[in-house]
Amino acid sequence: MPFYSEVILFALLREGGDPYSLVMTATLGNTLGAVVNWFMGLYLLHFQDRRWFYFSKKQIEKAQRWYQNYGFWSLLLAWMPVGGDALTLIAGIMKVRLWLFLTLVGSGKALRYIVIVYLAEQSPL
Repeated sequence: MPFYSEVILFALLREGGDPYSLVMTATLGNTLGAVVNWFMGLYLLHFQDRRWFYFSKKQIEKAQRWYQNYGFWSLLLAWMPVGGDALTLIAGIMKVRLWLFLTLVGSGKALRYIVIVYLAEQSPL
């Protein structure tokens, strides 16, 4: 079921879950979800001449220009609730190497979960 993984992680930490295992599991699961987007982006343009294709040529060009301006380092922000999925899709369209994608996206997502662990430990709740 789609839900904010941070909320679930926080609740599991408050119930005494092992922070290391929870961070590793959340990071792996969320990163694998991003890989699905990367693959979709990789093959997305094969369908751009179809009538049912969702994105206009202008939208794709705009996304590609944006990505070229900000580069692959923007993948460190793939954890963001708004825009993060679009970054991973664009990375596939731009054919970012998978190892680089995994390194940057995984690092950003892991850091987000580590911050949640820190906040859970500091929380007086």
